[in-house]
Amino acid sequence: MTDLRSAGIGVQRGCELTGTSRATHYRRRSGLGPVHGPWLPRTPPPSALSDTERVRILEVLNSAAYADLAIPQVWARELDEGRYWCSLSTMYRIARTAGQVRERRRQATHPPRVRPELVATGPSQVWSWDITALKGPVKGIWYRCYVVIDIYSRYGTGWLVAAGEDAVVARDFLADAVWRNGIEPHTLHADRGGVMVSRPVSEMLVSLGVLRSHSRPRTSNDNPHSEAQFKTMKYVPDFPDRFGSLADARAFCDSFFTAYSHEHRHSGIGWHTPASVHFGTAEQIRAQRQTTLDQAYTAHPDRFTRRPRAPQAPDSAWINNPARQEQPPAR
Repeated sequence: MTDLRSAGIGVQRGCELTGTSRATHYRRRSGLGPVHGPWLPRTPPPSALSDTERVRILEVLNSAAYADLAIPQVWARELDEGRYWCSLSTMYRIARTAGQVRERRRQATHPPRVRPELVATGPSQVWSWDITALKGPVKGIWYRCYVVIDIYSRYGTGWLVAAGEDAVVARDFLADAVWRNGIEPHTLHADRGGVMVSRPVSEMLVSLGVLRSHSRPRTSNDNPHSEAQFKTMKYVPDFPDRFGSLADARAFCDSFFTAYSHEHRHSGIGWHTPASVHFGTAEQIRAQRQTTLDQAYTAHPDRFTRRPRAPQAPDSAWINNPARQEQPPAR
């Protein structure tokens, strides 16, 4: 290193060429040997605050008058009162050391939303309802389709196409669906839309003795039956891109829901129609199907690997079956 310095090469460049740190170079030049053990404590600069002063500043920040204020607010108000404790950045450092640089104001806390778990073992026990938008004749015009279905049978117990969402319209629609069905459901499930949680709808359901159930916020899977029904409606081949008028939308829905409830065979209910399950003819139809399958098996047993069985509708229908909750991966 001495030869490099005599050649006019600086300390930084000389250390780079020799692979030596500058700290080692200066330590050797001062005659000190290698350092063993922890570093000696540094002498604080004259401008450093004492421990007592730091504790006092923290007490000011946590005082009743300032506990809900941001640190710059505290610093400025103390300065207006003629009291200077430290710089704003130092006040932040003291608060950071104490773990108090997050939100200082009291925040509203809400209990976690309960995961709805509903089961129906027969028709007219649990209903699900929702509202979907239908495009009108021009951009900016939308119609609203109100639909309520029975989760056990998938039967559409009521539908309505209106010019918009309205709590009174929803109340009258649900009351009419209950009247037409002849039996009040035990529970009515919906998401948390403004109409679903409105006072007219809530008061009507309370008067009928119907329990209310709601999905968790931003969790569409909590209302799967209504969501699936809307997807079936909007993916049929003749679903238009736009409806020419409110009458056109109502005519389409009348045709669709008639076919959906009385003609559409649903995989989730043993390939029966929703009307068949809802009105109790599914077992009779299943017996007829089994007779047909038995005849086919008797005529050509070589065409079957085992005796065929007619599909059977499940005994219950769930919204969020707890037995099917996702299990954490094994470690």
